[in-house]
Amino acid sequence: HSLISSQFSFIPTASTNPKAALKSKIVAEFRPQSLIDELLLYKRSEDQIELKEKQLSTMRVDVCSTETLKCLKGKALR
Repeated sequence: HSLISSQFSFIPTASTNPKAALKSKIVAEFRPQSLIDELLLYKRSEDQIELKEKQLSTMRVDVCSTETLKCLKGKALR
């Protein structure tokens, strides 16, 4: 019993290990909400891109035509 307790008597704690203290502080102060907000904005943007690509593919628009693109831009700005 005493042999085991003497071998494991030193377990580094946050106060003795500055790296562990920093990790503990980072974990304690971590607020994921801003990350969640950014991810939601990104997802919404991706969804919009996918929707517009589907709309373009169903319209069978000649994307090489500058006149057609001007018309599409005009509709998007309204």
